[in-house]
Amino acid sequence: MIVLAAAAGYAAWHVYAPVQPAEKQFVMLRPGYSTRRIALELKKAGIIRSELAFRLWHATHRKQTLKAGEYLFEHEATLPQVFDRVARGDIYFHVVTIPEGYTMFDIAKAMEDAGLCSAADFLRLARTQTQLVSDLAPDAKTLEGYLYPNTYQFTRTQSLEEMAAAMVHQFRQVARELGLIPAGAGVDVPRVVTMASIVEKETAAPDERPLVASVYYNRLALKMALDADPSVIYAELLAGSYQGSLHHADLAVNSAYNTYRFAGLPPGPIANPGRTALAAALHPGQTKFLYFVSDANGHHRFATSLAEHDRNVAAFRRAMAGR
Repeated sequence: MIVLAAAAGYAAWHVYAPVQPAEKQFVMLRPGYSTRRIALELKKAGIIRSELAFRLWHATHRKQTLKAGEYLFEHEATLPQVFDRVARGDIYFHVVTIPEGYTMFDIAKAMEDAGLCSAADFLRLARTQTQLVSDLAPDAKTLEGYLYPNTYQFTRTQSLEEMAAAMVHQFRQVARELGLIPAGAGVDVPRVVTMASIVEKETAAPDERPLVASVYYNRLALKMALDADPSVIYAELLAGSYQGSLHHADLAVNSAYNTYRFAGLPPGPIANPGRTALAAALHPGQTKFLYFVSDANGHHRFATSLAEHDRNVAAFRRAMAGR
């Protein structure tokens, strides 16, 4: 009897005594793992004491299916509590926030920081999976412009293709709400998205975006160079030569994305625009503005003539000098 009681107590300890992980433990249970393999992974991570006890518990709870995924364990738990979490599929989601105006390079870094992939792998996907937008932008060389800014929750069991597809899906949803798509809407989607990406990078003030869009559309109509600094920065990002700030010499970079040297819109988007920038590019302000410059307070001064613009530039320099 004493032996049986001791054995029962030992078994109960394996099952009901809580286990405290030494530190935060991530455990990846991949699709197709057997109960034996799941128990092994949990035991290796120090989440349960006994593989056998876990398997026996599962054998008596056959109605509950164990779910694949990545799990985070950081608090003490008994074996039944661990089992219940895996049976519920209480998996860990990596949160990735993509602000408006992020480039594919920024997104790649955010994905890497979230532990979902390497930045290089994401950039490789962004440059090769253009079939995701082939109906919208048949000539797209990358997914730039169509990776919609939002907060996403991904798991490491998802493929990179699935993650990128989720971002493109969000773009399609917003574009449909704005009337940018479907294709029958008669809108030149790549042109609008490219313009929106420039507008997004030029101003963070939503009320100014239709005005900024009007400046660039007016310049296009007059066949004037766009002279958009963000496009030059993007040219250097593509070349891997951007040093974190723009200098006068950079304006001579030989790239189709350099809107100081080459007239018209750049070959494609230079960032991933949000809703208000897309709306501004789709419905620009009706103005005669051809120029704008910062007012040193987070907004811009707009002008219809070069003389007026020069006065605005002088005002900006005085404001900066006074700080």
